[in-house]
Amino acid sequence: MMVENGFPTNRTWWGKFRNAFRGLAVGMWGQNSFAVHLPLAVAVVICGWWLRVSLVQWGLLILSITTVLAAELFNSALESMAKAVDPNENPHLGNALDISSAAVLISAIGAATVGTMVFGYQLVIWLGGPTP
Repeated sequence: MMVENGFPTNRTWWGKFRNAFRGLAVGMWGQNSFAVHLPLAVAVVICGWWLRVSLVQWGLLILSITTVLAAELFNSALESMAKAVDPNENPHLGNALDISSAAVLISAIGAATVGTMVFGYQLVIWLGGPTP
């Protein structure tokens, strides 16, 4: 394997997947936000199963979950990079970190909206009310 500027240039697919899973582990265990996001994701899956959501609804729920988790991983990556670039307080890095945190917030609000719509609709059906 060739190395250029300290980075491998011709990685195998297995190496790429290994690095991706390592990044997932570092991102998940290095951030306390996953202690909130993962249990909520599990709760959404359990509620979806319990309420027997449709295939399309499953797609919306899973897409929402993965969007929030991906946004959190991007945020964690930027935090890690910011610490490597400048360990001191830097207003430009602070702005970038605040923007990436806002991206997580926006994706979480969107996911909560999708969950409310899907589960609200399913609850109305389950309770025998009129379907909207």
